[in-house]
Amino acid sequence: MGPEREEGNQEYKLKLDPQSEERIAKLVTQLNYRLNEGGGEAFYELGISDDGLPVGLTEDEARRTFEVMDRIVESLGAKYMVVRREKASRGYVYELLIRKTVDVPPIQISIALLGNVDAGKSTLKGVLVSGILDDGDGLAMSQVARYLHELKYRRSSSVTYHILGFDNRGRSVNDELEGYNESEIYLRSSKVITLVDLAGHEKYLKTTLKGVLGSMPDYTAIVVAGNAGPIGSFKEHLGISVALKIPSFVVITKVDMTPREVLSSNIRKVTEYLKLPGVNRIPYPVKNQNDCAVAARNMPHGRITPIFLVSNVTGEGLDLLKKFLNLLPPRLNWSDKEREPFLTYVDDKFNVTGVGLIVSGLVESGAISVGQRALLGPFDDGSFRTVRVKSIHVSRISVERVSAGQFATFAVTNVDYDEVRKGMVLLDVDAKPRAVRTFRANIRVLHHPTTIRVGYEPVIQLRTIKQPVKLIDSPKPYLRTGDKAEVVFRFIRRPEYVRVGDTFVFREGRTKGLGKITGIVE
Repeated sequence: MGPEREEGNQEYKLKLDPQSEERIAKLVTQLNYRLNEGGGEAFYELGISDDGLPVGLTEDEARRTFEVMDRIVESLGAKYMVVRREKASRGYVYELLIRKTVDVPPIQISIALLGNVDAGKSTLKGVLVSGILDDGDGLAMSQVARYLHELKYRRSSSVTYHILGFDNRGRSVNDELEGYNESEIYLRSSKVITLVDLAGHEKYLKTTLKGVLGSMPDYTAIVVAGNAGPIGSFKEHLGISVALKIPSFVVITKVDMTPREVLSSNIRKVTEYLKLPGVNRIPYPVKNQNDCAVAARNMPHGRITPIFLVSNVTGEGLDLLKKFLNLLPPRLNWSDKEREPFLTYVDDKFNVTGVGLIVSGLVESGAISVGQRALLGPFDDGSFRTVRVKSIHVSRISVERVSAGQFATFAVTNVDYDEVRKGMVLLDVDAKPRAVRTFRANIRVLHHPTTIRVGYEPVIQLRTIKQPVKLIDSPKPYLRTGDKAEVVFRFIRRPEYVRVGDTFVFREGRTKGLGKITGIVE
């Protein structure tokens, strides 16, 4: 397994047989450190030496070790589950997933669902969050569709968020409820997976990019229809995940209706795409619970791509997928982000009778409480305005405080509905923000049929910002597919809140590129 690392949420123990209460206290401190490193979750490898050698535990050693584990996790208000058991040189090695459960918000992970139109993304999400199987005629999709035309044409055209919860024993909370009840799922769960369903059709690419960039997902799930294979936008969605350095896994659906030889051929095509230069992922077919544990533990590194085979009609493979989702560790360290100033990009807005303006978005850093003031902007003239947060909701539950990593809605005062737009930000009231009109960026042209030169006007998508820009300076007279350069862009309509280091996507027709802001131009 490789030597144990001092950082991270993984701990090796050959066995646990402490001889004193002082040693127990040290083990508690050690586990608490690993849990904090993993955002509330940690993996314990029992029967493994510090250099990664699988020695194993005898039956008596295992019994004593688990008695000690019971004491340690209880003192921290945590629970553990055995997720893998393997034969070793003497006895067995055990892998444990430990999760904090007492007086803490549920652990939260965000997964963006990508894939070609008709691959079954919305159906898969409907099955996972509703706890019912599809009938082959749109039943599961009807549980999560946002608009009537999406049901009519069986195609998602918007970004939708639904949650899948797991209790402290790893059981799906959604399966135990009758119907989808977001607040009840959140309250009963020790871990919550936010599934972000994105449009698969090419004409909705801007919506898909907004969903990926605005939700900052821990992982992407690329859904492939077993009978169609990796066609249409599959390659583009895989490329987006690779370019943005988001680890991915593949879910191949419709295995119940796909002939065996067709399914095998399409699995082979998927693995070939994953091995392409520039993608360079290791395909990892998941066939049992032990595979789930190995795949989940290695997902944050982004090197492997687990592959699941499922049927939303018969339920084949869904249990393995749920086990995997339950084991997935958070990739983004939100606890560090919480110590930074408050920041939320506005993803959507609503006007609620009796309440007023509601804005929603992902809290990217910091924290804020009900009654506190914040800055909202930039408005078209580049100004920011002080507003007060009247109320906050997370998963339809009223909360007093929200922190980094949570999707939330905020009722705010001192601003009208028509003044607010997507792409604005809520900031710490003591921040000294600057509305930016012109910026310098390192860009890479991913695809362009001809050439790009000064005067080129693509659309920039950064977080929830979507606005046309003009290329006003470039060190090269022409830029083509594969070229890199540091250029200067200028927003055409209005200034925006952007920062050095922010990553963005630019597009125009079939032209697509990736950029990173390197400086703000006066």
